[in-house]
Amino acid sequence: MDRPRTVLVTGAAKRIGRVIAMRLYQAGYGVAIHYNGSEQEARATAVQCGDAPLFQADLQKVDDIKRMFQQVDERFGGVYGLVNNAARFRRVDPWELTESDWDFIHSVNLKATFFCCQQGALLMRKSGAGRIVNMSSLGGIRPWDMYAHYCASKAGVIMLTRALAKAFAPDITVNSVAPGVILASNEDPRAQDLIAATPAGRSGTPEEVADAVLYFINASNFVTGQVLAVDGGLSQR
Repeated sequence: MDRPRTVLVTGAAKRIGRVIAMRLYQAGYGVAIHYNGSEQEARATAVQCGDAPLFQADLQKVDDIKRMFQQVDERFGGVYGLVNNAARFRRVDPWELTESDWDFIHSVNLKATFFCCQQGALLMRKSGAGRIVNMSSLGGIRPWDMYAHYCASKAGVIMLTRALAKAFAPDITVNSVAPGVILASNEDPRAQDLIAATPAGRSGTPEEVADAVLYFINASNFVTGQVLAVDGGLSQR
């Protein structure tokens, strides 16, 4: 029996990353679970993904990223898919934004995304094909005044996706999913205005985001360099 294709999901211990990992497992993929500090949650996710293996790495450190992909290669003999889900989100007034605030966001949201793409693609090239999905955000499409540094990082992910789709073609595809308002509940007052402006009239669910990721993982190499907004139509307003 052939071993299922492996997909590494960064930040898979909880929230949307956890749901993505579970959706991929349900679809028949082998899943590799990345986490940084959330080991207990990562172990719980791994159990729900058929006792998937865990890989710890601080994605701020390129050496950690390289070590993680080496371990994935040693464990699986390569990797077919990569979902760059790990991200940081913090509200800071641009008038008060510091260098450390900027680096806190960009070190994971953009720098780590690039180096994970690079290291993942090197493994995919060895096996001849691969699928990369980068998680961007509605904030990378529309400006939010109190999240200028975050918006810049996610807009960077979108352009990085398009550039690497060209660089890694034809066998490795690179696409992006851009979630809008995704809430477990509608209790966050800061999100209510966005939900009210969403044509779908509601927030989205992690499962809807996971389905979009699965589409790109399953798609042929004729689908690359694309950004799929899972936002209920909000980016069109």
